[in-house]
Amino acid sequence: MRIVSADEVAASLPWPALVERLATTFRAGVESPPRHHHAMHRPDGEATMLLMPAWERAGYIGVKMVNVFPQNADHGLPAISGVYFLSEGTHGRPLACLDGSELTRRRTAAASALAARELARKDASTLLVVGTGKLAPMVIEAHASVRPIARVRIWGRNPGKAQKLAAEYADRFETEAVTDLESGVREADLISCVTLSTEPLVRGEWLAAGTHLDLIGAFRPSMRETDGECLRRGEVFVDTFAGARGEAGDIHQAIDEGAFDFDEIRADLAELLLAKQPGRTSDEAITVFKSVGASLEDLAAAIEVWEQLEAHA
Repeated sequence: MRIVSADEVAASLPWPALVERLATTFRAGVESPPRHHHAMHRPDGEATMLLMPAWERAGYIGVKMVNVFPQNADHGLPAISGVYFLSEGTHGRPLACLDGSELTRRRTAAASALAARELARKDASTLLVVGTGKLAPMVIEAHASVRPIARVRIWGRNPGKAQKLAAEYADRFETEAVTDLESGVREADLISCVTLSTEPLVRGEWLAAGTHLDLIGAFRPSMRETDGECLRRGEVFVDTFAGARGEAGDIHQAIDEGAFDFDEIRADLAELLLAKQPGRTSDEAITVFKSVGASLEDLAAAIEVWEQLEAHA
């Protein structure tokens, strides 16, 4: 069994190929049981093990194991770490163990880019990134692979981190760290939120006609990055209905406030890619994509890594 490092994962997942691999896999579908949550009682506090299996009906088999240790912040370590195990589907033999953190952040950004490819206006050129964590540079690169991004604006609670990220991409885009989130939202064609917020950051009244809003961060019902007005005004799409129903905080809280109803979701990614449901209805429409992640995406990304490595062996 091959051990695949984070650097090898990154090198094997160029954005166009990864986005297209996700599109192909969403169209084909996979078997993906609900993820398993296991609470672990550790000497220094609570931790969680997550197991996320998925398999093709006549192909690869995979499972991601993730350990969530919130107490790692006290030691200067990432709270989340994991690995991905990929097996072949004919006899079930293990093929590779891949770095799970790099795989996850790249497939997450690529799923949002896939949604933007289908939903954002074709001339969307100004990107606002809300958040400055490890996913922020990924969404810049991923969205720029599907839309003609020329200007990148970055907002974060820590202005210094926003300025640092803006400087890192100044050679590729016209970049700026913004401190006024409202102005940044009003001027953006595409907004990508990658935070751990539990309170609304982006307000629906700030969204300009034609904006595409990409919501990644709120992956628990208690979390949210937007107010209910964003969903009320928008044409709302999700990565999967099951994930949205179970964990999409922005949607759950908007429903609780009476601003939205689950039946108002236009489509999930599979329906959108199979043309079972229409996408954006007009250039003036506001589109919203809410993702919480899916084991299908992990499997697709792991297959892409494996086949890239095999092709260049």
